[in-house]
Amino acid sequence: MKTEHVIDHISQWLKEYCERNKQQGFVVGVSGGIDSAVTSALCARTGLPTLCVEMPIHQAPSHVTRALEHVADLQTRHPNVSLARVDLTPTFDTMERALPDSADDAAHQLALANTRARLRMTTLYYLAGIHRSLVAGTGNKVEDFGVGFFTKYGDGGVDLSPIADLKKTEVYAVAKALGIVQSIMQAAPTDGLFGDSRTDEDQIGASYPELEWAMDLRNSGQDTEHLELSDRQRHVLSIYDRRHAANRHKMDPIPVCIIPAELKA
Repeated sequence: MKTEHVIDHISQWLKEYCERNKQQGFVVGVSGGIDSAVTSALCARTGLPTLCVEMPIHQAPSHVTRALEHVADLQTRHPNVSLARVDLTPTFDTMERALPDSADDAAHQLALANTRARLRMTTLYYLAGIHRSLVAGTGNKVEDFGVGFFTKYGDGGVDLSPIADLKKTEVYAVAKALGIVQSIMQAAPTDGLFGDSRTDEDQIGASYPELEWAMDLRNSGQDTEHLELSDRQRHVLSIYDRRHAANRHKMDPIPVCIIPAELKA
């Protein structure tokens, strides 16, 4: 990958889209993870106002520390970068108390995790509204189009997706070229939605390089039945296939029920 050219291409694409749509800048949620760090750095390179938003909800202190370290580093290089901190923990707690419980604890915990993401989306759009800015998405290609590892109308609710054509390993290459702080470069990827130490790999059951391999294999159209694959490769492929199928509704356009003309006559 021609990393420097990719960085220039995305930054120019962001700036042109923003100006064409008569918006003033970008709003990015920063989590202390690699994807949000790269996205906010790319937005900052446009020279347009870039508001980084840190939104803890019972967040691990290390996540907060990394996010703030990243924003401070960006601000030393880009005077157009600002920070907003919105503590959503009390809001989340109030909402959790108001919601009915569930006998299915796993479903209950997942629904609450997605609720966290949707509260953050609402916050980002409020800030985007008052600043006449665009909400920049932080999803990468494997998450957005491979296994659907995002929350519908949560971190999937954005105005534009600058890194959604980059695989996770490519995001790391861009991050290195951008000089993203080492604490983020070295941290294990995590969505931070469960309030514990579980990583993305813990949740998915496969690493991002493994998922990229599975995505490339499926996109190649090869018949895998006759390929010599290891037991681990077949397991990873089954994980990819299962998640891709289960989360297809997130990746496809919202279905519209078309009424036959004769029923409207």
